[in-house]
Amino acid sequence: MSLHPRAGTLAQSADLVDIPHLISAYYTHSPRADKPGEAVSFGTSGHRGSALARSFNESHILAITQAVVDHRRSAGITGPLLLGFDTHALSQPAFYSALEVLAANGVQVRIQKDHGFLPTPVLSFGVIRHNRQHATQADGLILTPSHNPPQDGGIKYNPPHGGPADTDVTDFIAQRANAYLASGLDGVRRVNRDVAQATGLITPVDLIGDYVEALCEVVDMAAIARSGLKLAVDPLGGAAVSVWSRIAQRYDLDLTVINDRVDAAFGFMALDRDGKIRMDCSSAWAMAPLLDLKSRFDLALANDPDADRHGIVCRDGGLMDPNHYLAVAIDYLLAHRPHWPSESAIGKTLVSSAMIDKVVAKHQRPLMEVPVGFKWFVPGMASGELAFGGEESAGASFLDFNGEAFSTDKDGFILCLLAAEIQAVTGQSPAARYQALEAAFGQHHYRRVDAPANDKVRAALKALKPEDLDSGTLAGEPISATLTSAPGNGAPIGGLKVVTEHGWFAARPSGTEPIYKIYAESSLTPDHLAQLLEDAQALISSITR
Repeated sequence: MSLHPRAGTLAQSADLVDIPHLISAYYTHSPRADKPGEAVSFGTSGHRGSALARSFNESHILAITQAVVDHRRSAGITGPLLLGFDTHALSQPAFYSALEVLAANGVQVRIQKDHGFLPTPVLSFGVIRHNRQHATQADGLILTPSHNPPQDGGIKYNPPHGGPADTDVTDFIAQRANAYLASGLDGVRRVNRDVAQATGLITPVDLIGDYVEALCEVVDMAAIARSGLKLAVDPLGGAAVSVWSRIAQRYDLDLTVINDRVDAAFGFMALDRDGKIRMDCSSAWAMAPLLDLKSRFDLALANDPDADRHGIVCRDGGLMDPNHYLAVAIDYLLAHRPHWPSESAIGKTLVSSAMIDKVVAKHQRPLMEVPVGFKWFVPGMASGELAFGGEESAGASFLDFNGEAFSTDKDGFILCLLAAEIQAVTGQSPAARYQALEAAFGQHHYRRVDAPANDKVRAALKALKPEDLDSGTLAGEPISATLTSAPGNGAPIGGLKVVTEHGWFAARPSGTEPIYKIYAESSLTPDHLAQLLEDAQALISSITR
């Protein structure tokens, strides 16, 4: 993908979505039965879409919420449902639509007090804590499209384990929701907002306060405070804006929130590499304003709008590549969490860096390699069998000091605070720590590219079997493994991964765009990485034509 000429520059008025028009479309447009792209579809992180494209409208939320109620009944979930939303324009209207359905169905609902924003990891933490303390099980719904552009909306369901729902649950919810849409919402129960508020079923609580108070159970907040590190945080206009100031006050940190502005158009953002407004805290282009300030702080940190992702900017290294920071975090945690179960594994997605494999082997820990999607880590993290789970897209979580689950969804807060703990305890920045890993294990050159693919190619790629590969070499090396299921749990990749001694590539079709994604890494040279990518595209073309 070519770089947009204004990538990294601040958005202009012409780049901004018309928020009143977007909200109007949420209420006035409905999905059409003959348009598959307008149906409910749960990807790796819930259902996402835009009211302008008729893929995220009030009808979707009413149908999905009723389907969640149906699932709760079938699963015997009788405790409260935690409900939250982020700062995207469509999130709050969808929050109230969901509230009306939940109240009509007699569901006890817990919301953040003052109807405030609620980040994803705070909701996950709240579900877990409730379920440890009560016999009736709680679950959660959160309205967020994560780091997606301002015109998008999203809804995600977290069952009683606190993390993203597995495929069986999301398939049930999607099928039931689409049936409600097809019937004109027949069977969907709903009361208006005033009646919902009067039912007594909706209880405002300080979920954020509980989360902030517990952070010392998972990160060494005292060490950060003693260090005097000068920290900056940019919430990127997201739900974290209501959390970081409370963290700083509670733990007496030298922490500056450099942007506390909430603007549904996200007009303060720098454009991403493709010229779109995207609140991606792992993108150097979207993070350009924060990078300009890095010399003023020991660490500069950022989150996406629902705070399930982290961005780490070091004075001596700039914005860290997510793969690099995952390797540093794992290396540090395995040396500084003595009460973690010695047999607990480290989880990575199969498109994450092989540097992680080497770090885990150094600490003589088992590695669990799973398909893309944080949901694959959740059962292990909930049980304590998995100490850490991380994705190359800057999402991760880990166990508390006692080896128990803290949040079983991606947690941008604890990953940001861990960077500060690492620097406070070791005296080295995470960037310097990664340089030490490179000195021990060599440089790893990593890249992801998107390649065009029609429906036929995407379907063929998703259906590949290892025996379909008729080549014995890749980028001049013998192929040592061809995978269509993940070695950590045997789950289908939905694509292909090919491994050699010094490199690998993985290819997955996009579920929403006419492309497939190729991830590749070389432990040799940038030229070897380029050859891996070239051979990968040729190989995919030969076996999907």
